[in-house]
Amino acid sequence: MSEEKPTRRDILRPLHLLGIALACGVFAMIVTLVSTGAFTARVNTAIANGSYEGLTPVMLGLVVGGGAFIVTLLMLAMLILAVDPADVTKTVDRPVLYDPESDDGTAAGDARTDRTE
Repeated sequence: MSEEKPTRRDILRPLHLLGIALACGVFAMIVTLVSTGAFTARVNTAIANGSYEGLTPVMLGLVVGGGAFIVTLLMLAMLILAVDPADVTKTVDRPVLYDPESDDGTAAGDARTDRTE
C-alpha cells in the first residue's frame, strides 16, 4: 500500500467530476437508446419511411444523456460545497464517515463506561 495519503483537493479535481458526470450522461443515453428500440429494424424502417412520429430515439437519447450530465454535474457541485475549505488540504487517513477518534484510540461514539446503579 502506498504511504502517500491523497488530500481532498487531489480527490475532488474538477476533471474527475466532469468525467463522472459524463459517464452518467453516456450511461443514461445508452439505456434510453436500448429501451426505445433505436437498434431495431422496425424503428429504423419507420424512421427511413418517414412514418415515425415524435422524437427519434437518437435525439431522445441525446436529450436524456445531456439532462443526466447536467443534473449529475450540479449534484456533484452541490456536494462539493458541503466540504469545509479547511479540510481541503488535510490528508485522508481513513474513511470519511467514521466517527472521529479520541486521544486514547477509541472512536468518540464508543465511549464504554460501566454504570452501576
